[in-house]
Amino acid sequence: MRILITNDDGINAPGLVVLEEIARDIAGPTGEVWTVAPAFEQSGVGHCINYTHPTMISKFGDRRYAAEGSPADCVLAGLHDVLQDTPPDLILSGVNRGNNSAENTMYSGTIGAAIEGALQGVKSIALSQYYGPDNAHLEDPFEAARQHGVAVVTRLLDHGAWGGADYSTFYNVNFPPVPAVAVKGIATVAQGRRADTNFKVEPHSAPTGRRFLWIKGGPQNVPTKPGTDGHANLDGYISVTPMRADLTAHDLLADLASVLDGPTAP
Repeated sequence: MRILITNDDGINAPGLVVLEEIARDIAGPTGEVWTVAPAFEQSGVGHCINYTHPTMISKFGDRRYAAEGSPADCVLAGLHDVLQDTPPDLILSGVNRGNNSAENTMYSGTIGAAIEGALQGVKSIALSQYYGPDNAHLEDPFEAARQHGVAVVTRLLDHGAWGGADYSTFYNVNFPPVPAVAVKGIATVAQGRRADTNFKVEPHSAPTGRRFLWIKGGPQNVPTKPGTDGHANLDGYISVTPMRADLTAHDLLADLASVLDGPTAP
C-alpha cells in the first residue's frame, strides 16, 4: 500500500511523527509512506488553497517534502507532482494537536486535507488528538492516537463506506483526551456543536500604537449532544464521523422549493 500523509501543524510537528508510525504499520514492509506537509503551521486554514500565487515545494529527505502552502495544497502537490505517476491508495492527515470535533471541523486544515483527498477520489482520513487535563501533561500526549490509531484506520479500510455519487466519503477521527489505557472504544457518531462556543477576537495595542486582533477559541471541555463527536470524546471514546463535502441542507430542499420555485413575476 502507498500512503500519502500530511497535516496542518507543519512538517516538524510531533503529531506528524505519530502519523508516520501509524502509516508505516498500515503500509507494511512492502508499502510506501510519502510525506508532503506544510513548511509552516497552517492551523485554522480549512480547505484553503493557494489559488493566486505559486507554492514552493522542497525535498527534505527520502519520500519527504515540505510545501509552503495549506494542507489542501500539500495534497494537490502530493497527487499531481510528487506522486503523479504512482498515486497513493490512502491519504492520512494529522495527527492534529487538539481536537477537530464539533464546530472545529469547519475551520480545520487537517480536515481540509481530507476533503481535498476525497474530492480527488482518494480514500482519506483525518486524525486528531483531543487535549485535556488527563493527557495534556503526559510524557506522550498523543499516546491514545499512537496506540489506537492503527486499529481505527484498519477497521475503516476494511469496513468503511467509501466513494459516493458526487462527493466521496471521508472520515474524521478524534482520539479522546485520556491516556491510551483509558480509551473505552470506538463510537461512530455525527458531528456535534458545542453550545455557545464560537471564535472571538481579543484586541491589543502594540507599542507603536497599531491595533492588532488575536483570534480566540471557546472552551473545549463543553460536551456536545449524545450521539455526537465531542460527547463521545469527553466520555473516553474515539469518535469516527463519516463526512462529505456537500454543504446542501437536503432536509430543506422540498419545502423551500414548494414556496420559492416558479416564475418571479407576480
